[in-house]
Amino acid sequence: MGPVGLVTAISLARKGCNVTGIDVDENHLRQLRKGDAPFFEPNLSQELKKPAVRKRLIFSDDSSLNSKSDITFITVGTPSAQDGSAILDNVRSAAISIGESIRGIKHYQLVAVKSTVTPGTARCVVKPTIEKASGKKLREFGVCSNPEFLREGNAIRDADFPDRIIIGSDDLKAARYLEKFYRLVYRGNTPPIKRTSYENAELIKYANNAFLATKISFINCIANIAERTPHSDVTSIADGIGLDERIGRKFLNAGLGWGGSCFPKDMRGLISYSRASGHIPTLLEAVVETNERQKDKALALATSMLGTLKEKSIAILGLAFKSETDDVREAVAITIIRGLLAQGANVRVYDPKAQGNAQKIFQKSIAYADDKIECLRDADCCILVTEWDEFRSLSPGDFTKLMRTPVVIDGRRLFSSRRMIEGGVRFAAIGLGPI
Repeated sequence: MGPVGLVTAISLARKGCNVTGIDVDENHLRQLRKGDAPFFEPNLSQELKKPAVRKRLIFSDDSSLNSKSDITFITVGTPSAQDGSAILDNVRSAAISIGESIRGIKHYQLVAVKSTVTPGTARCVVKPTIEKASGKKLREFGVCSNPEFLREGNAIRDADFPDRIIIGSDDLKAARYLEKFYRLVYRGNTPPIKRTSYENAELIKYANNAFLATKISFINCIANIAERTPHSDVTSIADGIGLDERIGRKFLNAGLGWGGSCFPKDMRGLISYSRASGHIPTLLEAVVETNERQKDKALALATSMLGTLKEKSIAILGLAFKSETDDVREAVAITIIRGLLAQGANVRVYDPKAQGNAQKIFQKSIAYADDKIECLRDADCCILVTEWDEFRSLSPGDFTKLMRTPVVIDGRRLFSSRRMIEGGVRFAAIGLGPI
């Protein structure tokens, strides 16, 4: 019942399915039974409290309840090993539980793997593990790879209105069964459904995120060129190339780099898998290297504008890796704060949702503001890291009146450079060339 499992469960319950959410974390289960989500996702807790959802969605730690289901979705986490490969222990444990629960049942059950896994996992791990634990052979049950494409901050809508459904299986009965289920669930709004092999479906998930990460690293590379080009602005460049229908404007927003739970992990996983198969993925490794260098931009800009960071008061606006989530996993803000502390700066932070998660990392080594105004007060420099909408309302006057020295580094291109500069702010932004 993490971000993928819980959102999927709510979406299916809203569409009339009877859903059992199984988890081993008792704290999470207690929260869920009260109608509280254990993490922030817009509208998630509100959906959990709706009578139509509560009527059809129950939560339990009893995996034997799985025996009563027609379809079981595996949505467990697959963290990275030291070499970047996906650790599949949770997937194996889930497959064992499923196998044990369906031993002896008469009806056909389908198992769909939504977790992001190494190509070959459904065929070589999930299927044989369930066979061994259940004493059954494939055809008595089915296995499909069914990757998810949920975006944090927009996950409920993505679950309700997916732009495609990928079904990977060499078992025709299983593939047809899952496709029929989705057509019943989505009815007239069924998105395109692509059926393919297990391995293709698993690689589609990796390739999808790798391509998006590549677009971001590409535009950040162009941003670094633009910063050295007089009268140049990467935002205008992105608008221009985004008009090319072969390219598109999405994921061409220059900034401080990508983070979160998906892109870093999936890039490492795909690179590790590729290297293990005998191919060195030079392009993918360059994408990751570009992103790692981009994380240092804010620190470099702050140093160039302030001279030294020692004893300087730095305000950080935004901690989550993106807006509309409380997720700080591999967030750029974490790298920036560590760099600032290493140089002797005093750091004060504010984020509307992610403050608690950041506090688990930094504890008392930084200060936590209750709002954006308090965060800016008497600061020598402000670094905007996360593009929360509430930061857009900040005016040049807010910075000049509240800060000791109005130095602003816009890491997400949220503000108008002309307006800031004309308002008396010493302003720097990613991809903004000298005027």
